[in-house]
Amino acid sequence: MKSIQSVEQFDKVKNEDGTVFMFTAGWCPDCVVIEPELPAIEEKYSSLQFYKVNRDQFIEICQEHDIFGIPSFLFFRNGTEVHRFVTKDRKTKEQIEQFLDEGLAN
Repeated sequence: MKSIQSVEQFDKVKNEDGTVFMFTAGWCPDCVVIEPELPAIEEKYSSLQFYKVNRDQFIEICQEHDIFGIPSFLFFRNGTEVHRFVTKDRKTKEQIEQFLDEGLAN
């Protein structure tokens, strides 16, 4: 999963057709737990582009998009948010896949 390097990059890639952002931080234990599952998820949903957004580095993006817990996921299509999975709870692979399936259906 690629990491967002700038606000400008975030704004650019969210305009693509099928972009998923994972908001995360190195100190987040729930983020670390799901990390080993991410390559399989990316492979299964290869039509989508996946990006990590470091919550500490890009707090303004988090505030703008109401990200209050991590890991959290936003699904964008052509610049419009079509689905979100934002909770303070630990996420499972199955929950992330359900979120992606719902986002693809929107």
